[in-house]
Amino acid sequence: MSKFAAKIHAPDYEPRERHPAIFRLFDSLKPGEVMELTNDHDPRPLHYQFMMERPDQFTWEYLEEGPEIWRVAIGKK
Repeated sequence: MSKFAAKIHAPDYEPRERHPAIFRLFDSLKPGEVMELTNDHDPRPLHYQFMMERPDQFTWEYLEEGPEIWRVAIGKK
């Protein structure tokens, strides 16, 4: 069984849909659950957006940092 409650591959979404889709998925998590985000570039802007829009509600752990794929575990506190 996966340790992730959900997974999302950002490039599967249109650019303007990516962050809203990621936040919708995050908001559907229960406290203590973790989602896996995969992307084709460093999702640092998304991290900043989480800090602004969901302060103290999430954890962020890089699992893989490029050069071709980035994987991040985003947990809900």
